Amino acid sequence: MRTFVPFRGRLHDARTATAVGRWLGAGVLVCFLTGLISHGLQTPPGWLAPHLPARPVWGYRVTQGLHVATGIALVPLLLAKLWTVYPRLWVRPPVRSVRHVLERASIAVLVAAALLEVALGLANIAQWYPWPFGFKRVHWALAWVLCGALLLHVAVKAPRIAAHWRRPAPGTDPDAGERRSLLLGVGAAVGAVTLVTAGQSLTPLRAATLLAPRRPDGTAQGLPVNRTAAEAGVAHVSGAAWRLQVTGPRPFHLSLAELRALPRHRARLPIACVEGWSASAWWEGVRLADLLDRAGAPEDAFVRVVSLQKSGGYRVMEMGPHYARDPLTLLALRLNGEVLSPDHGFPARIIAPNRPGVWQTKWVRLIEVLR
Repeated sequence: MRTFVPFRGRLHDARTATAVGRWLGAGVLVCFLTGLISHGLQTPPGWLAPHLPARPVWGYRVTQGLHVATGIALVPLLLAKLWTVYPRLWVRPPVRSVRHVLERASIAVLVAAALLEVALGLANIAQWYPWPFGFKRVHWALAWVLCGALLLHVAVKAPRIAAHWRRPAPGTDPDAGERRSLLLGVGAAVGAVTLVTAGQSLTPLRAATLLAPRRPDGTAQGLPVNRTAAEAGVAHVSGAAWRLQVTGPRPFHLSLAELRALPRHRARLPIACVEGWSASAWWEGVRLADLLDRAGAPEDAFVRVVSLQKSGGYRVMEMGPHYARDPLTLLALRLNGEVLSPDHGFPARIIAPNRPGVWQTKWVRLIEVLR
């Protein structure tokens, strides 16, 4: 009885697995680092919140677009990696040593975490949530599990990886031609899925965006909407009855007419969402810093913004002084030259640079100086 099942097929070998693994490892690293940025901007720990930067204005657009594009590109890479190594998953006996136990355990966790992480990410891009748990928390936890399993796997397989890391001498690898063709095919698949999806954040590729669920062009007022006014329960807000409340050492109220009468500013800023889409637009409104000065807020004050919507995880938002005092942070009243539509936040919404779209609060009713 044989105790080891060799790789069947000319490319089910360690050299091919190492070559694909290099690409896969780089993609996982990019996703992990950009995911750290996204999580830090969405849910900053207390020590980080006062220091979150408002510049560059396109920072979150680039990092989150790269995060989603790389995550989608990992799909063909994961499939190729699994194809190269799957005979190893059925070796007999299943356990031969402590090292072998660690290797197989790391593979099991790594494969499960990678497939689940990509599946959850793709479902989030499509805004499809068939599960009972919160996406953000589980996606964050799985990222650490995936990275831990990857590090363990690399440590266990380090000798074999090192042996096949460098290109062999010419004429010593009979499968070099077939391997090159396979890698070119995998690279073409990665390029294809990137080409037809990345245009939702990369403007030059927008015409090729065939599979991305969001196309910023051609939508109302030039921007997509994730949560409509009807879904938020604020579809029939009366501009005449609406009042903005600003608290602080010198609290005050403003009607919509009074707010529109204040000095207004225009800024071209991107809005970028966690699903990976982004678009730049012209925004016009009152600087948040001007409202804070009128309320007597200290320069280092944190600000809480409350929406008219009655429920939802993002109806209350806080921002640190770097955002609140940035001259580009506006309480916006107009979008691309038009009064905000209900779906885009009428009567007023926040727009700030380098900030996730979920924290660009719509339907603002209260601005509260915290400290």
